[in-house]
Amino acid sequence: MDEQSPKADLNAMYSPLGSLIRRQPISVPLDASVRKAIGVMDEKRIGSIIIADKESGMPLGIFTLRDLLHRVTLPGCDLDQPIAAVMTAGVITVTPQTTAYQAALIMGRRGLRHLLVVNNDGKLIGIVSQNDLFALQRTGLSNVTSNIRDASDLPSLQACAREIRGMALTLLGQGVSAEQLTHLISTLNDLLTLRIIELTHDEFELPEVKWCWIALGSEGRYEQTLSTDQDNGIIFDTDGLGVEAVRASLLPFADAVNRKLDACGFPLCKGGIMASNPEWCLSQEEWRAKFSWWLHAPEPSALLNATIFFDFRPLYGADELSSMLREWLLEATGKAALFLRLMSENALQCQPPLGMIRDFIFDNNKEFPHTIDLKMYGSRPFVDAARIFSLGHGVALTGTAQRLRGAAEITSFGSGVEAMIDGFYFIQLLRLRHQHELNGKEGGENRINPDNLNELDRHILKEAFKQARRLQEKLRLDYRI
Repeated sequence: MDEQSPKADLNAMYSPLGSLIRRQPISVPLDASVRKAIGVMDEKRIGSIIIADKESGMPLGIFTLRDLLHRVTLPGCDLDQPIAAVMTAGVITVTPQTTAYQAALIMGRRGLRHLLVVNNDGKLIGIVSQNDLFALQRTGLSNVTSNIRDASDLPSLQACAREIRGMALTLLGQGVSAEQLTHLISTLNDLLTLRIIELTHDEFELPEVKWCWIALGSEGRYEQTLSTDQDNGIIFDTDGLGVEAVRASLLPFADAVNRKLDACGFPLCKGGIMASNPEWCLSQEEWRAKFSWWLHAPEPSALLNATIFFDFRPLYGADELSSMLREWLLEATGKAALFLRLMSENALQCQPPLGMIRDFIFDNNKEFPHTIDLKMYGSRPFVDAARIFSLGHGVALTGTAQRLRGAAEITSFGSGVEAMIDGFYFIQLLRLRHQHELNGKEGGENRINPDNLNELDRHILKEAFKQARRLQEKLRLDYRI
């Protein structure tokens, strides 16, 4: 494989940040002088230094050569003043598991040059620069992301959407794993959506309040395939203004974004789960009220909503609004035993299509006979179970694999969790292949005839369904169903 290929690019950009850290981070305490900090930077030949708490090691700020020029040298500041006076505070931290692509997205959205990598205790373990990430990108993928950043109108955005699909199909043909590919599709779609929001933002006079565009459903889980509609919403803060006034100002903007996404190949949600729907453009308090109602009056509609809305993540705007809602939600769901049990009962109604005698069983769909719905009966059992375990055990992540791994650290999954994740992604891979074969045709995007699979794929699919069954059995035992 040519190391300059898109597949090589993706393998590098999918790598976790922990693998990019080459040396221990250099730091000075908050009360160190500017002179001391500069001296350490010169001695270690580094372009930035972290300011960390003496006792906990938690990062408090960063000081770079750019800061030295603009905050010390040009203003003629005293070198003996504390570094705290000229450092950049409010640093953005990420975990070692954050991928290079996710890091590039964060940097691009916030205009950052460095990200600090911390462990679960918040202690600094490394620093990753913009240059580190650029060094990983070479030709194919960097061209797509560059074109997205440079897009300035709808035709150029539509061209980028076609590029994303073309890149995904190329990588699928090269044998890229489903985990990497679904993450890539979702990440590039994120970048495209961000650019659409940015351009649309300039067309409207929006209220001066904090607001956050959130991704829901498969996009919220980083699990988009080649055939996907849009599920999104908005969280806003009123900042003293009336709720209805803020919502009325945001809705036309949201409608414009939804329509541009539709024009770029992300169909409008048939169920109306979009930010342009007043029901899903809500204040922080209204979102909490929604979730509270679903948790404490769990009707069938509440269980259905849980499969979409509980997978939210921030995409644009004030991320802290999403983080606050997630923190509140995890605390609330941890106490909602009845809701989690009903969710489990609902999830267990969707059984993997394995027969006692035959390899597979079918749902007698008249339009697509002798087929299996790989979304409903394949990936959904994994997604639903992972969601329930994450909500019940306070796992803040939204991806199915990340949720399962997070829950495994808390519960008694054991080493079997990786086999479950492999089973989930094999089913995702079959979905992607099938959607590629359909070549844009509508209908049956997730339905396959297992007789058309080769012997090895049939065997692996059967084993994948067995892993879904094992995961459901753990759900059954944990909630005594």
